[in-house]
Amino acid sequence: MVLQASAAEIGSGSSPMGGRILLIDDDALLRRSLAFSLEQAGFKVRTAASAEEGLAIAARERPDLVLLDIGLPGMDGLEALRRFREVLGLPVIFLTARRRELDQVVGLELGADDYITKPFDTDVLIARIRAVLRRIRSSPAMPSAPSPLVVGDLVIDPAARTVTVAGRAVSLTPKEFDLLYTLALAPNRVLPTETLLTQVWGAEYAGQSETLYVHIRWLREKIEEDPERPRRIVTVRGVGYKLVPQG
Repeated sequence: MVLQASAAEIGSGSSPMGGRILLIDDDALLRRSLAFSLEQAGFKVRTAASAEEGLAIAARERPDLVLLDIGLPGMDGLEALRRFREVLGLPVIFLTARRRELDQVVGLELGADDYITKPFDTDVLIARIRAVLRRIRSSPAMPSAPSPLVVGDLVIDPAARTVTVAGRAVSLTPKEFDLLYTLALAPNRVLPTETLLTQVWGAEYAGQSETLYVHIRWLREKIEEDPERPRRIVTVRGVGYKLVPQG
């Protein structure tokens, strides 16, 4: 079946309720077919074949979310991710055909909001997109104008999205921050694995415990004196995790 040229390639019209998506991939067929599917799901889509082109579009049009292929010509996806996150402050979902373990660690640690490997089911990708947009728009774990949380010598400022441990500033990725903040809302209380996945990543992540394990490990490396013998983020085997005040 030959797909008709979509609004993603034409670039006009008002933004649907679904949100504005910027799709960056050097595969022209994938751009056209995926843009068509996203538009059918209610999104307005713009496409680009390179990171440089995508950054220019994003600076002008401010999409709600970026779908970014990691293996791009010219500027690669990892460098582009830094620009989208640090300069433009946009949420990013990685699309990649590379080895899952390597890219997941690198991509998520740099601050990607989510990650999906090719080939993927379009319905799964759309669910992931909606989950990220819903988290950004509603921020359900954070009240309006939230005050800093103090848990022992750990201070978390959700308004500024900063963290200090015993007065030392700690740099966290977006998901690491959200996870730590969720744990800090209930210090000394065990939060089940599924509860953390649902609150931090969304209901679509139920059962995907590996995502949580990876982020817990990264958090421990940044806030624990000895990540191999954690005292702050404590595992309760068979249940979940709790944040224990220190200092």
